[in-house]
Amino acid sequence: MKKLNALLIIITLACSTFTILGELDQSIVVILKDASIFLTIFLPYIIEKIFKIELPEGCKTIWIIFIFLAHYLGVAAEFYNKWEGFDKVTHTMSGVLSAYVAAIILQYNKSKKLPFNILFILSFTWLCAGLWEVFEFTCNYLFGGDAQRVAATGVSDTMWDMIVAFFGSIAFSIYYIIKTKLK
Repeated sequence: MKKLNALLIIITLACSTFTILGELDQSIVVILKDASIFLTIFLPYIIEKIFKIELPEGCKTIWIIFIFLAHYLGVAAEFYNKWEGFDKVTHTMSGVLSAYVAAIILQYNKSKKLPFNILFILSFTWLCAGLWEVFEFTCNYLFGGDAQRVAATGVSDTMWDMIVAFFGSIAFSIYYIIKTKLK
């Protein structure tokens, strides 16, 4: 799994590098937006170092795939503008990913009560989805743009992003319940 993650990182960074090289005539904001993938792809490894924990390789794999889809294909390759449903796919996947992170956090919880764990997973996903939308809003406000598509949809895009992330966490919660019951 470590070799797969290394390969995925290399592919993502190579694609991003070629995209950035093709944008050198663009504004610094465009270049920095696309170059930020170099930091975000390594976030699980940074978290491991800061908190002195070891994340499962599967979690890192999901993260790398998510960053490739959301950041490289979505932002740099502009799939968000080219494919109407792409945004909802990535937000659903973010719900699954944040639910998985919540399940990892629960490993350190002494209480093993399933209803609490499910409530924590769902709440953690809502928190992550909400914080992401606040981040997008802040970037739109500071740098211009309309990542939340407010001009076209009002708040519908933001609300649907949060709803499909919640659906992703529900799907993960069902998996979590089945896995827990089978132990």
